[in-house]
Amino acid sequence: MLPPERIKDEDGPLKDKSWFNMPNPLLGDQITDNSGPDSSFYVVRDDLLHPLVNGNKARKLDAVLPLLEDHSVTDVVTCGGCQSAHAAAVAVSCAERGLRSHLLLRGEQPDILTGYNLISTMYGNVKYVPRSVYANREETLKTHASSVAGKNGCVLSLTDILEAPLTKQSISSSHPISTSMDDWRSLGNFSRKVVVMNEGAGDSIALLGVIRLVHYLSQSHLLGKEKAMKFVVDAGTGTTAVGLGLGAIYFGLPWKITAVMLADTLDNYRERERRLISDFKRHFRFDLDHALREIDRGVVNWVERYHPRKFGNVIKGEIEVCQEIARQTGILVDPVYTLAAWELASLLSEKEARGDAEVVMLHTGGTLGMFGLAQRPDKNQGKYRPDQHIK
Repeated sequence: MLPPERIKDEDGPLKDKSWFNMPNPLLGDQITDNSGPDSSFYVVRDDLLHPLVNGNKARKLDAVLPLLEDHSVTDVVTCGGCQSAHAAAVAVSCAERGLRSHLLLRGEQPDILTGYNLISTMYGNVKYVPRSVYANREETLKTHASSVAGKNGCVLSLTDILEAPLTKQSISSSHPISTSMDDWRSLGNFSRKVVVMNEGAGDSIALLGVIRLVHYLSQSHLLGKEKAMKFVVDAGTGTTAVGLGLGAIYFGLPWKITAVMLADTLDNYRERERRLISDFKRHFRFDLDHALREIDRGVVNWVERYHPRKFGNVIKGEIEVCQEIARQTGILVDPVYTLAAWELASLLSEKEARGDAEVVMLHTGGTLGMFGLAQRPDKNQGKYRPDQHIK
């Protein structure tokens, strides 16, 4: 809830705002009760799914990992930035299932390991890649995967597995191997079975994990299927937002998805949305014919952040806003990702105070990213100054 009080956010969307938490919100049939607070929004606490894995990463891997286990994969190769939440999620989730993870992280090893970088190092096999080499990450991933596979191993991408009945072909190996999926499933044919996972797990199969979340939330005792909802989510690759949009359409829900663009341009997000939907329809043959026109118009409303900036930049005062939100509600957001969604949810909740729709923020996680901020350099001194960023 947003009482009309105070928070210091100079020239920002949260100026003169404060919040308090309702631990027992109206759900199910009670959502239609107009006796609720005039200005409020729901927070789906996906940040609490796992102590080390971001909620949106856990949702994507919820669909990906069973596929890998079904095909007897032994190793997973993926990539990300130095403080990649995706890399850390893959490392932890693979270790929990007895798989080996190999993480190519962009840039140089920090002097002090912290945040997602520390988790990646503890759970996975980390290799730092110069930025110039990382720029060609697709080829770099394949090369590293081949070295992991060795002479008797085989390498596939997630797309290869999904399209196996059509291709029955591996993308690469130390010695090029053409193999059927029956051979791939057999434990005896290859000493190592390596899968390449794209940066951010931005593959069509990851959408299934997010669609499962939509199905869960649409149960009658939670958000239900009748009430109009305006979902807000921060967008890195945009995969989570597309999954929410597809799920809402598939189940016939009156839900609209708005994603705050953080890492790319509007044209690129729309192109990625079209590609993901095209791949999804091809791989899973979901019956979406009843909503083709709606899908063609787009399943996500992509919007700029209130204060657009280069990805990863933190504007003065945002750490303090996160601090106030945490103190007032017990909910921790980070300035790079989830604060952007919180800002928009707060603004929309005021606009919808007398409207028909409820505002729902999907909290994707990002807590460990706060520790990564301590590695940001002090531009004046050229040294790392944690006290400059986190008090």
